[in-house]
Amino acid sequence: MDQDQSAQVVVELEGCSARDADAVLTALAGAFGTDRAASDTPSETPGERPTVWSATFDTSDRRGRTSPVRIDAALDLTAQGGYHAVTDLQEALDEVYAVEVLGSASGDQEKEIQLRLTPA
Repeated sequence: MDQDQSAQVVVELEGCSARDADAVLTALAGAFGTDRAASDTPSETPGERPTVWSATFDTSDRRGRTSPVRIDAALDLTAQGGYHAVTDLQEALDEVYAVEVLGSASGDQEKEIQLRLTPA
């Protein structure tokens, strides 16, 4: 991945199935470079603790349109990174899912946004 920190976005998914987490991460990997290997498939962990899946995407490494990978249920996603990078990632998600902004916080160099994705 590119070393331009302002183009990197950390994505976290929680409260969803491993299948839906994989769908969203795969969709984003179709659009941007990522630290996630293609063989890295989310899996459920036994127990009562919540599972959080994460990956880092490099929005300066644009690979094409976001892959339309279906999700079964609504899920929440948090994205944190440079202002333009977070906006680029949100726009990519808008291409394949219904996206609702739940909240956001801004700092000097970074932005964090909470989104709810629902099947489009």
